[in-house]
Amino acid sequence: MAVPPGLPVVIVGGLHADARRAAVARLLADVPGSVVLHHDLATAAAGTVVRTVRDAGGVLDAAEVPLVNDCACCALREDLVPELERLADAGSTPLAVVELWDSVEPKAMAEVVTAGGLTVTGVITAVDPALVLPYLGNGDDLADGGLAAAATDQRTVADTFARQLEYAPVLAIAESPEADDEDRALLAQLHPTARQVLIGREDAADPAGDGLTAPPPRRRPLPPLARAALAGFDVEAAAAAQHPACALLPAEADAHGVSTLVWHQRRPFHPERLYTALEDLTCAAARSRGRFWLADKPDTLFHWDAAGGALCVESAGPWLASLPDAAWEMVPPVRRAAAALDWHPEHGDRCQHLVFTSPGLDRDGLAHLLQSCLLTDAEYAAGRDAWQRLPHAFDALLEV
Repeated sequence: MAVPPGLPVVIVGGLHADARRAAVARLLADVPGSVVLHHDLATAAAGTVVRTVRDAGGVLDAAEVPLVNDCACCALREDLVPELERLADAGSTPLAVVELWDSVEPKAMAEVVTAGGLTVTGVITAVDPALVLPYLGNGDDLADGGLAAAATDQRTVADTFARQLEYAPVLAIAESPEADDEDRALLAQLHPTARQVLIGREDAADPAGDGLTAPPPRRRPLPPLARAALAGFDVEAAAAAQHPACALLPAEADAHGVSTLVWHQRRPFHPERLYTALEDLTCAAARSRGRFWLADKPDTLFHWDAAGGALCVESAGPWLASLPDAAWEMVPPVRRAAAALDWHPEHGDRCQHLVFTSPGLDRDGLAHLLQSCLLTDAEYAAGRDAWQRLPHAFDALLEV
């Protein structure tokens, strides 16, 4: 597999700053001549963003970029693509590394770079395994730790870290003496499809690798992290993998005290009983996510996203089964394929598909609580007209 033409761009992010810096340093060492772009949003409160461009030898350029619409991330978007275009036009950079500031999420930046006509060849989130559980359990607002990307940023540490972790197909794993088997099992279960690459030491080239070589004049097999940075990245596929209707969720697992429970049912939730159980369900696991349906709103697909003791529930649009046949042509193929794989003759793609991952997970207790929130046999037999007369308990939460 040859290195893509033009300027390859790899995005490296993550709230674990030391691990992120180690991953960037590894790439600079492995691909001579590569350049790192970084926008520091810590000065945003003063009205500016500091952009630096550096290589393995040090800083090549630094400048203050004014805020755009009082938004630090907007300033990053406006400045990043022109800088990458400048590097591409110069034609002397074998790899551009975009090192994201702590709380910036890779999905937004990968889409910005791609929309700018540049080629994202990799997205990497750097992780310290010993910090995974503490960060997933941290329900503090980013603003409390000086990590907010804008004055209106209401994200928490936990939900931001979860999205950074789950979006990237490659995880750069820092060597951490504090990490144990439980930490590593938790990381593996949260993102089982990710390619994990150990950093923090000299990585040996893999003779059985995928054939990627460094750009001229360095002609030898690249070490694993550099290969991952150049392997290729599909922005549309990555977005689809995060959409609640077709997300590739973790599978059942149990190792080193960490469990993942996959709960899949075809009967709708009783809205009032589920609402009453939300606090217990949210606190039952370090991380939970998926899709679900409510009896009083049978045509709406709801997204479940919980971390750090906080739950976000929102509408993700209609179930495909609720759409007229003519509307299916407007639905992305990946969504249609996901629905077809899980189609029910009566309910179509409507289902409960929730996944809970945590050390010390009470699987039986959690499954029993979830089951108790479904419609009973009598309620189910009463049919849709009766379902829609049930209490609309989620209306306040959904701001309906």
